[in-house]
Amino acid sequence: MKAVTFQGNKSMEVKQVDDPKIEETTDAIIKITASGICGSDLHLYHQGDLMLDSDFVIGHEPMGIVEEVGKDVKKLKKGDRVVIPFNIGCGECYYCTHEMESQCDNSNKEPASWKLDNGGLFGFGQMHGNHWGGQAEYLRVPYADFSSFVVPDSNMKDEQVLFLSDVAPTAYWSVEHSGVKSGDTVVVLGCGPIGLMAQKFAKLKGAKRVIGVDNVEHRLQHAKQYNQVEVYNFDNEKEIGKLLRETTHGGADIVIDCVGMDGQVQASERKLSSNSSQRGTISPIHTAAEAVSKFGTIQLTGVYATPVDDFPLDLIFNRDVQIKTGQAPVIHLMPKLYDMIQEGTFNPTEIITHTMSLDDAPQAYEIFDEKRDNNIKVVLKPE
Repeated sequence: MKAVTFQGNKSMEVKQVDDPKIEETTDAIIKITASGICGSDLHLYHQGDLMLDSDFVIGHEPMGIVEEVGKDVKKLKKGDRVVIPFNIGCGECYYCTHEMESQCDNSNKEPASWKLDNGGLFGFGQMHGNHWGGQAEYLRVPYADFSSFVVPDSNMKDEQVLFLSDVAPTAYWSVEHSGVKSGDTVVVLGCGPIGLMAQKFAKLKGAKRVIGVDNVEHRLQHAKQYNQVEVYNFDNEKEIGKLLRETTHGGADIVIDCVGMDGQVQASERKLSSNSSQRGTISPIHTAAEAVSKFGTIQLTGVYATPVDDFPLDLIFNRDVQIKTGQAPVIHLMPKLYDMIQEGTFNPTEIITHTMSLDDAPQAYEIFDEKRDNNIKVVLKPE
């Protein structure tokens, strides 16, 4: 099959690789019809040598048609149209049965030096179980009955439901997990796909004031047009964190970081020592610590995959700030968000700017990474 493979930092290549096969009786094989490129994929694009081997197949926002099922798969059948969540959950462990599927005890069994006590994810390499991803023609889905969502309405287009795989539930969970409530002031760092949807869900929760922060003008304009939020371009501000605290009269109740370690390094950020193990930047965390109110909450949704230096613990501890983090558990949220899409509560297609062939994935990554052509979200489709 054709698949998008990692070939080193800032190098993705579409190659012929082995077709996936049923390996366990609870597996299914999916023929992919659409797959998104996520901001988390850009972390791999820039820092993938941390966890990916050459020729590893990436991607964690897929959907398609069930091609084959193992003998113990009971819910799915050949021909079903499914969205595959980026979490891989067994459906039976404590975490899967308590709506914490991102920390499944059984989906990350790959022995590796990166092995931590965390759950399996598609397309993220050794750190998350070494499961090949879905930017390909086919995908093997472990624990397929639990790690899939059957689309009930055949009339809904792929683009309407594709983001149930990650973007929509991750953004929704970020708002819920951070504790946004009616009347709150919420700052969202990053106006990419997750940030834009987090802004929308914050407003749906009744936030009084939602502020989007980015340095890409077309993303800021998208946030204003589709979410009706206030926006700040941090390139135009000397100290964006302090400005946000001032304009929110003491800080935001909630700051949601949808950027992570690939954020732009600020001029004021200290240089890392030569023996530091940190990759990327924590400038969004510094901004969040300065912008949040006393007794406020910082939600870290953007990925941080290494230890960090110069963490602003003093600002956080001395001002009674709460930090929440992590990979969103999305499987249990998919039915609820599907209903919200069908009811017209929100329209996930608003973030799509580019639909491209799987063959053009290397170019798509360049466009997405460099924010060219007013790009916000790319959907890849096998031909």
